[in-house]
Amino acid sequence: MARPHPRPLVGIPACARMMGEHPFHVAGDKYIRAVSDGAHALPLLIPALADTLDIEDLVTRLDGLLITGSASNVEPHRYGGPPSAEGTLHDPDRDATTLPLIRAAIAAGVPLLGICRGCQELNVALGGTLHQRVHEVPGLNDHREDETAPLEVQYGPAHKVTLASGGVLAGLVNAAEVHVNSVHGQGIDRLAPGLAVEATAPDGLVEAVSVDGAPAFALAVQWHPEWRFWEDPLSTALFAAFGEAAAERAARR
Repeated sequence: MARPHPRPLVGIPACARMMGEHPFHVAGDKYIRAVSDGAHALPLLIPALADTLDIEDLVTRLDGLLITGSASNVEPHRYGGPPSAEGTLHDPDRDATTLPLIRAAIAAGVPLLGICRGCQELNVALGGTLHQRVHEVPGLNDHREDETAPLEVQYGPAHKVTLASGGVLAGLVNAAEVHVNSVHGQGIDRLAPGLAVEATAPDGLVEAVSVDGAPAFALAVQWHPEWRFWEDPLSTALFAAFGEAAAERAARR
């Protein structure tokens, strides 16, 4: 009897965090379970070891790459932005790990899915810039969550996004608009060369992008599809498509 194909291996870069007096490498449970149960892949946490990782060797071992959201923001020197507001949380070890990893994964044809900070990292990795405080930009809305509300409310539908006709996301659902949650303070300012807009918010803020001409699935969204992904048709379809792309790479390998 032929052995079943092993589940594809999807890397999830971790955040570097201090817990008490000790440093940890961490990733949110919701992302891990979305990879395991939504993409039907084997999650592998990648430590934020920056330059001590052999990025080129790592991508040859991966079938997919999920870049998660985070409470931290990309350091502005990474995209030529002004200094952050006082008190802004940064994660330089994560930046130093994910930005080259994103570029290497795309070049190697490793399927990639970015979420929230991951969408911003994709834009920065390819040469774009960010709004550091979207709610202070004239003409843009406040896209942050109400932190005093229950999680079900914070991650509940917040606004519509318009899907680009003929885009990857539009191809996953039979709709021109979908409702999404909104849990972010930063967002895409100048779009990186080579990225195509997949969705926009009512105020015009870019909410999703794909990589033009990428050899494999390469998409990022500003919202959080991992939150109870099984309850939302687009989220379910998104993780399924990502998992299928990872499985195809695994089969080729």
